Amino acid sequence: HLFLFLLFVGPFNCFASYSRATELFYSLNEGLPAGVLIGSLARDLRLPTASGQRPAAPQPPLSFTLASRGLGGQYVQLDNRSGELHTSDVEIDREALCVESSGVTVFGGAASVSSSSSSPSSESCLLLLDVLVLPQEYFRLVKVKIAIRDVNDNAPRFPVPHIRLSVPENAPVNTRLAIEHPALDPDVGTNGVQTYRLRDNYGVFTLDVEENESGERTPYLIVMGALDRETREEYVTVIVAEDGGTPPLVGSATLTIAISDINDNCPQFSDSQLNVTLYGNSSLGTHLATVHAVDMDLGSNAQITYSYSQKVPQPSRDLFHLDESTGAITLSSKVDGDTPRLHRLIILGNGPGCIPAVITVLVTIIKVMTRPPEVVPRFIANEAEGVVYLKELEPINTPIAFFTIKDPDEKYKVNCYLEGDGPFRLSPYKPYNNEYLLETTKPLDYETQQLYEISVVAWNSEGFHVNKIVKIQVLDDNDNSPIFSQQLIELSIEENNVPNAFLTKLHATDADSGERGQVSYFLGPDAPSYFSLDKSTGVLTVSTQLDREEKEKYRYTVKAVDSGFPPRESIATVTITVLDKNDNSPRFINKDFSFFVPENFPGFGEIGVISVTDADAGQNGWVALSVLNGSDIFVIDTGKGVLRAKVSLDREQQSSYVLWIEAVDGGDPALSSTAKITILLLDINDNPPLVLFPQSNMSYLLVLPSTLPGSPITEVYAVDKDTGMNAVIAYSIIGRRGPRPESFRIDPKTGNITLEESLMQNDYGLYRLLVKVSDHGYPEPLHSTVMVNLFVNDTVSNESYIESLLRKEPDISIEEKQPQISIEPTHKKMESASCMPTLVALSIISLGSIALVTGMGIYICLRKGKKHHRADENLEIQIPLNGRINLHMLEKKPMEISNI
Repeated sequence: HLFLFLLFVGPFNCFASYSRATELFYSLNEGLPAGVLIGSLARDLRLPTASGQRPAAPQPPLSFTLASRGLGGQYVQLDNRSGELHTSDVEIDREALCVESSGVTVFGGAASVSSSSSSPSSESCLLLLDVLVLPQEYFRLVKVKIAIRDVNDNAPRFPVPHIRLSVPENAPVNTRLAIEHPALDPDVGTNGVQTYRLRDNYGVFTLDVEENESGERTPYLIVMGALDRETREEYVTVIVAEDGGTPPLVGSATLTIAISDINDNCPQFSDSQLNVTLYGNSSLGTHLATVHAVDMDLGSNAQITYSYSQKVPQPSRDLFHLDESTGAITLSSKVDGDTPRLHRLIILGNGPGCIPAVITVLVTIIKVMTRPPEVVPRFIANEAEGVVYLKELEPINTPIAFFTIKDPDEKYKVNCYLEGDGPFRLSPYKPYNNEYLLETTKPLDYETQQLYEISVVAWNSEGFHVNKIVKIQVLDDNDNSPIFSQQLIELSIEENNVPNAFLTKLHATDADSGERGQVSYFLGPDAPSYFSLDKSTGVLTVSTQLDREEKEKYRYTVKAVDSGFPPRESIATVTITVLDKNDNSPRFINKDFSFFVPENFPGFGEIGVISVTDADAGQNGWVALSVLNGSDIFVIDTGKGVLRAKVSLDREQQSSYVLWIEAVDGGDPALSSTAKITILLLDINDNPPLVLFPQSNMSYLLVLPSTLPGSPITEVYAVDKDTGMNAVIAYSIIGRRGPRPESFRIDPKTGNITLEESLMQNDYGLYRLLVKVSDHGYPEPLHSTVMVNLFVNDTVSNESYIESLLRKEPDISIEEKQPQISIEPTHKKMESASCMPTLVALSIISLGSIALVTGMGIYICLRKGKKHHRADENLEIQIPLNGRINLHMLEKKPMEISNI
């Protein structure tokens, strides 16, 4: 605003001020503490106060003001009188302020070293300030530029903790590979990253750094020696980045150098020749041998296939089968008398891009002259194409087949036994010879094993063996119930969910096969109707919104049923906990609270309890109460809701208070509600009546002796700050002194003092009436007293004499009389005193009606009735109980004075 004012001073002043615009340059290190001197504007501008020269004429003092309190103002403190710039409490962080590495970046900062007239470098981080110098004689706009110098306060840091680099094993020496993710350093210049090194180079690696045109340094990995993946496939080291600060700071990351494979190895056999012997009676499929070659490479480079050499004749190829993948050699044709007895099998191990490896397998066939035994099966169980089918859970000793063992030559003894694993037994079937029974030894279980392969072996005394392979397939039965992965499925979902919300996917497994293992899912009878369970997928959903405040937990059963006959099932329990959301505002028991509190209630006493509830749970249901208005007088206990007043309350100062209480829950975002609190202060008789007139016990009033009886002389007027009964005032004379003090009376309601009797010559003098002004408070009425001084005389000729009498302490005896004032309104009609007995008596005595006597009697009776009526009228007054009494508005009725 000051700057705008100066702009409107006048064009000449504006031009002069603009012509005296000045620039000052300062520089400082980042991170300096508060109070460091940056520079003195008065000294650097060579203003008179800075040079110490005393001006010829008194000049107004210099004033230095920042033109605007921008971002820069928070980093500096400017002394308005001396013009000294200091660093503030906000520490300067150059890297946070100047995010660009080049150009001039303007923010705000502070710290000092020296002033300079030269411009900052192109990499400077500048803080720009506009300072106004006043008064008008020295007015100028000073542009202050503060260059923030970098300090090596940041260590280099790699963006990732682990760096992986792949190098082919045939990489030549001096191969250069750029390392991605170089280290970053927020500092600039020499304080930035300068060098890289490896903690362990294994003698085959080193690092080099290249700098591009923009000054960024990128590390390169250089291969210094030969690599071989088959010798070592990975190198793990640490790359270290170091800046150029003093002392230097470093950062590191793990560098993994993976050596990638190339096809530089070929398959090799461990032996060059393999000898195999084969009996002429061997059955088809007999395994002869397996050749195996090794390739040290990986993946597709190490794939090996096996094949016969072209030198192997076709009869040998037909007789022996070679598996090209495994290298297994088996008998593929029957050996007869024409089959050659020696076979040379040349086998090649082929690798991609390699010369095949060669191995020779010599197979020698031994001719057998004796015929082997015969095994003839007769199946009892179901059999098809050599496979026997048995149901699981078949009883023990279930027969499978009979086997008859024969010797074709009928000259050798033949034995028989069972070969293979499984719950089976082969035993001689007596009384027959060479008959054997195959049977089970325990029940079969499809879920444990579905297929068995056993052999019935017969051999004779010549050592000939014959195998009869029997395959037994176990048939599944529905003997397993579905099994849930969890018997108790505990779920949770937030309330107010979207309709058809996904809860979980049930999963049950059935070990049976086929349809018997297909599982369907069903809800139990105790599940609410708004939950749905997909029969096929087991997906459990809820079709409606759940309300935690309505129901927090659900518990019901689900069933998994298979498709067997009869079906089998299992049951699991699902429990769903509805999680609370802050969807309920705090709720007060009443919208309006009213509390009646007696005034002068002690400070921090309990006024009342504000009851508030929140249907939410946990933090969402935690409610904090606060007073929105009147918090300087009232406080509320957040936990208990107890409302208290900090100070004692005075009804005469304020009779009621209206507060607004806010209840805020602990949700995010928080919900709130308000309630109106009305505090009504009940009056306590804590104020005695205050006498407003007479204003002093030393005042007096001249009463002329000619004053007629019944005339009002003066009045005592008092008010009471209380209300109700506590403000009803009664007046009474409790002490009198004077020549004839009973000559005066006071009205207990109005305080009017009237003359009761005519004043005589002897009644001249000073009368002193001690008037007691009392309220009707409970439990103890309060009162005040006042002295009413009346001087009966024709004139006041000697005031000093009267004043001397007033200064004397009056000797007045107290005659305490409680004034009688009827508080309740009455409409009771006073009955005139009956005069009938008097009239009857007069008529009996005089035996005649004498008009004069009768008239006198009637007059006396009427006067008596008027006296009673006037007394009651004076004693009875209607007092409003629920309003404040305005003593000034009370009706004062004139009193009738009649002389008889």
